[in-house]
Amino acid sequence: MHTTVKNLIDIQNNIKVYLNKLNINNYPKIIAVSKTFKIDKILPLIEHGHLNFGENKVQEAVEKWTEIKKTNSKIKLHMIGKLQTNKVKFAVKLFDYIHSVDSEKLAKKIADEQNKINKKIKIFLQVNIGDENQKSGIHKNELYHLVSYCKKMHLDLIGLMCIPPVDTDPEFYFEEMKKLNQDLGFTELSMGMSSDFLKAAEHKSTYIRIGSSIFGQRL
Repeated sequence: MHTTVKNLIDIQNNIKVYLNKLNINNYPKIIAVSKTFKIDKILPLIEHGHLNFGENKVQEAVEKWTEIKKTNSKIKLHMIGKLQTNKVKFAVKLFDYIHSVDSEKLAKKIADEQNKINKKIKIFLQVNIGDENQKSGIHKNELYHLVSYCKKMHLDLIGLMCIPPVDTDPEFYFEEMKKLNQDLGFTELSMGMSSDFLKAAEHKSTYIRIGSSIFGQRL
């Protein structure tokens, strides 16, 4: 068994054991964050049957995934990094989910591009949950306005995404995100990475984004 597959199975089992102790029976989907990794590390996961993968750079994703997706139509590719408007055209063609929408300008560009090719991307709004000056994401006081705008653009808005501030206990932020998501009536929630995915799962995350715990440390 390839190391990446073993790591994925271990993570899945750890999540199940942890949530079962809390009497939680809904398990999040795991997005294997394959950014910077070559295809030889990704193929064993595909052969194992894993379907959700994440990338944070459009050009790298296009080069890596275009041919693979032609022969593996069930694969779902998630854009989890900051998306520049000049890359939206290429992102819309390739990705199935975008987790990092945080402005009207970006939302409109996605709407325009997907209408051109008759495709519906599933959208998460990225929330700057820690109100950090240097981090992407919409601030909480602007969130409801952006939700309304996205609905007006007929985007397939399914939930919220966040990256809590580093070197803090993420539970406070995960709980706040869970409440925001519920208040907005969304069913999907994207939060949790290699360092905090169990706590994210406890707070009702439905998609967790795991890279190094599956693939190992990036060079």
